[in-house]
Amino acid sequence: MQTTERRPAHHTHHHGAQGKRRFLIHYVEMVVAMLAGMFVLGGLVRGVVALAGVEYGMATHPELTILEMALDMSIGMVVWMRVRGHGWAGTLEMAAVMIAPALVLVPFVRLGALGADTAMLLEHLAMFPLMFLAMLRRRGEYGGRPS
Repeated sequence: MQTTERRPAHHTHHHGAQGKRRFLIHYVEMVVAMLAGMFVLGGLVRGVVALAGVEYGMATHPELTILEMALDMSIGMVVWMRVRGHGWAGTLEMAAVMIAPALVLVPFVRLGALGADTAMLLEHLAMFPLMFLAMLRRRGEYGGRPS
């Protein structure tokens, strides 16, 4: 009986400078994808909402705006990771670490214990190290050969 083993698209681990370089490139790609999602999707959301005549933003809906920003950035990253051939497990982990800070901070904003602008800043500051930690968990995938 013959079995076939299915491996992730980026299973090869490169040691040394090449693996570290690939890891760093992936990190930068994720930041760019995150920013693209924030500007493109965020702009689209704000445009549609404005056309509908609905007042929307940090001043009127801070909790929703914080969550929407996290979702916009996560969608950008998910799309780029799937284009690059990453599996769903790593992709969803990366999305989770992007959304987690917003989910933690929004209740504090809602209770008035934290200002919306401070929460937005903390959300963004938390995303970068959390993304890095998620990548360390799968360093073989992110330091492997590009697809």
